Amino acid sequence: MEHLSVAAAQQCVLESVAAFGAEQVKLEQSLGRVLAEEVRANRDQPPYDISAMDGYALRSADLAGVPATLEIIEDIKAGDMPTKTLAPGQCARIMTGAPMPQGADAVIRVEDTEALADNRVQINLAVKPGNDIRRLGENMRNGEVVLAPGTAITPGVIGVLATVKRAQVQVYRRPRVAILSTGNELEGLDEPVDPNKIPNSNSYALMAQVQALGIEPALLGIARDDPDELARYLRRGLEYDVLLVSGGTSVGVHDYVRPTIEALGAQMLFWRVAMKPGHPVAFGKVGEKIIFGLPGNPVSSMVCFEEFVVPALRRMMGHARTHRRTLSARMTHNVKHQPGRTEFIRVLLAKEQGGYTATSTGAQGSGMLLSMARADGLAVVPADSAGLAAGSTVAVQLLDGTVFQDDAGFRE
Repeated sequence: MEHLSVAAAQQCVLESVAAFGAEQVKLEQSLGRVLAEEVRANRDQPPYDISAMDGYALRSADLAGVPATLEIIEDIKAGDMPTKTLAPGQCARIMTGAPMPQGADAVIRVEDTEALADNRVQINLAVKPGNDIRRLGENMRNGEVVLAPGTAITPGVIGVLATVKRAQVQVYRRPRVAILSTGNELEGLDEPVDPNKIPNSNSYALMAQVQALGIEPALLGIARDDPDELARYLRRGLEYDVLLVSGGTSVGVHDYVRPTIEALGAQMLFWRVAMKPGHPVAFGKVGEKIIFGLPGNPVSSMVCFEEFVVPALRRMMGHARTHRRTLSARMTHNVKHQPGRTEFIRVLLAKEQGGYTATSTGAQGSGMLLSMARADGLAVVPADSAGLAAGSTVAVQLLDGTVFQDDAGFRE
């Protein structure tokens, strides 16, 4: 089978999956999900003209010559309804969010006034009609579409849903994901330490990557290098929507994953990708179930998850944006590269004037998991590149959990 480019393999994966059907969840449980329905406003917001500031509602025409002294005829708090109509020379003390009284066409902030005796106030600044007023329906109009299907539910979206009184929402179902590690050499987390074995880090690193997308996966454990045992584990895994199998995807005589998967009726869509790390990555389908054969080396497994599994799972969850965010950075050192494969270098990012720098986390071997643990992102070296010189620009894919920084990033 031809070794696909990373882009071609990603396209193959995305063309093979689609958003799942909808389910109803409580608003409190909807964060991170994707709307599967159209949401309309159920009222005008605000329901009437309201004040945008604490201050005084007044007639702007009364401020032709400032300072001007006005009589306060009413106090209006948020939740109150005005009871009086302003006449020339009159105003109403008003709180943020309170409805405007009849006769008023502007609000003056309390900071631009001076309280006087006998229920009077001095206005020190002239304003135009409409000043600091939020108009009826400027946020949303009754019946208008405020959220479209495919909207990712963020805290801001939660606020909108609560505003339109949606206690229950229709969202795309999340795929059920199972994770299986393979190999006689693996040592389970609950097994005693054996210096001749390799700790099963892949299951847990993959588990965390899946959890970071809002999905709680099932850990199936470790299948040994025996075709019958492997087949039993794979059958269990195929009860889920997505099966992630790490290890056993190379071409050694004891790598049983491929023939065992195919014996279970899998249609393998690719088995090699021109990338480093992660060359022996596989993707296939059994009916509507999808299988990713991920490399056994921990870094390769995690990188392949970022490049292929993340887009697939996000599409299945209904997201329109399927790929990690990228930014441009300046390499702080030379990068050697043999043309032929797209390479993903684990890097640390640092701010500099006008952008970011990218620096390798150190040795980049596919078994060196610390290189991934320390990384802010993956610097992408194109397949046709002969290497990168220090100072050159590189695209960096941000890794999950690295969108924070240690200061606000702006000057006041």
